[in-house]
Amino acid sequence: MKLALPARAKLNLELEVIGRNADGFHDLRTTFQAIELHDTLEIEAAPATGLEVTGLELKEAGDNSVLKAQRALERAAGRELPARIQLHKRIPPGSGLGGASSDAAAALRGLSAIYALGVDLAPIAREVGADVPFFLTGGRASGEGRGERLLPLTDELAWFALAWPGIELSTADVYRAWDEVKGEAPNDLRRGAEHIEPRLNDFAAKLGPGWQMTGSGSAFFMPVSSEHEGRKAIDKLDCWKAVTHSVGRWA
Repeated sequence: MKLALPARAKLNLELEVIGRNADGFHDLRTTFQAIELHDTLEIEAAPATGLEVTGLELKEAGDNSVLKAQRALERAAGRELPARIQLHKRIPPGSGLGGASSDAAAALRGLSAIYALGVDLAPIAREVGADVPFFLTGGRASGEGRGERLLPLTDELAWFALAWPGIELSTADVYRAWDEVKGEAPNDLRRGAEHIEPRLNDFAAKLGPGWQMTGSGSAFFMPVSSEHEGRKAIDKLDCWKAVTHSVGRWA
């Protein structure tokens, strides 16, 4: 049996960093919104695990979040779960759109289904990464803690224009920069992202008003009223760009 799963991206409609807690991580408040932009993960049982990545290039494909999720699931199941995995990347890496976390969540769901494990994926997702629990269900949700404490919200149809400058940012680096410069609404992490990557200032200025950064960057989004309005908003941008819409819960 081969499964093909979409691993959808997300936006942080707003993001507030509360501060650094005793374990060294940062607590936050945010609103997640799943969007139609997605990677595709194909999984089938195999004698040995193999991962093939196509589409947008990844700097460290050998330590992919999909393999990290597989290892965590194998520890929980107490056995190996070998699989042939094909990952087609459409979500820009290091963009704050959640591609790696979504890929990991799709891997957990797909491997669990193929091997009929019947295990609770939520604690495994929390082990793999802070945003991974959100991608088990998607939709629209408020998140607290590291983003793993989730409260589902009513789904709303919305359109968004997206723009990415081709700059990959490390989430850990951006949070460390936040410790130095703090932030402001609607995304407390933007100032930290611009602190470590000044080119974001120029990129934001070229985008103009109405755009805001998602997650730890470096992608920006703008709410629009329709696909047509979104196409007009990105028409003259010289960068990776897309128009997408919100997606409801899938689990």
